[in-house]
Amino acid sequence: MAITNVTPDSFYAGSRANSDLALKSNIQKHLSEGADIIDIGAYSTRPGADDVDESLEAENIVKAIKVVKAENADAVISVDTFRAGVARKAVDAGAHIINDISGGNLDPDMFRTVAELGVPYVLMHSRGTPKTMNGLAQYADVVNDVIKELSVKVDELQRLGVADIIIDPGFGFAKNVEHNFELLRRLDEFSIFDLPLLVGISRKSMIWRTLNSSPEEALNGTTVLNTWAAYQNADILRVHDVREAKETIALVSKIKQSDE
Repeated sequence: MAITNVTPDSFYAGSRANSDLALKSNIQKHLSEGADIIDIGAYSTRPGADDVDESLEAENIVKAIKVVKAENADAVISVDTFRAGVARKAVDAGAHIINDISGGNLDPDMFRTVAELGVPYVLMHSRGTPKTMNGLAQYADVVNDVIKELSVKVDELQRLGVADIIIDPGFGFAKNVEHNFELLRRLDEFSIFDLPLLVGISRKSMIWRTLNSSPEEALNGTTVLNTWAAYQNADILRVHDVREAKETIALVSKIKQSDE
């Protein structure tokens, strides 16, 4: 899953597409490197991010969907939004997946809307809002607590008739660095859901804070952790750097063939 942000303030500058030309170039690069899914976001959810008007978010997402379709009509498109109204407009414009970083917490209509739309839904664990989540990183056991909180949401979605749910532990969302590494160490425990698992750790602060570097210098660290995630049976890697992630998946798959 390749990240494309049509925002001016996403934490990693390399993912921002602030003009039509930059957006087209970003998408062309992702597709040429073998992205399986293009994930479009128009609202930065980094800690402390500013609010974005809903109509502007929807407008920017629909524009990006049109660019992707012009480049490859068969491309699978995911939309990174927590707003039900934006999700509906995105699917109407041709999006295939809704990727909700709030797990339905920020819009009470999201679960019902996804059920009505009949599209796959990425259920990510989080707490609070981008402005408040850092203060909510308190757990008795982060893995057990995240699984319990996600299981309540999975049950709710399934009762509404949502058939395709993808689980995301929510690295960096209401978690500190140690929480993130504990989730990664015990990633296999999420197999209890028997649902596809998405891991999004690309260039995140758990990497560059540990290495005393920066998001721009975090590609090698991202590859190391994506290798671990892939070996622990992550089904989808959400990344800024597609070529490196595809190579990671290919090599881990080869190792697993040898294990078998």
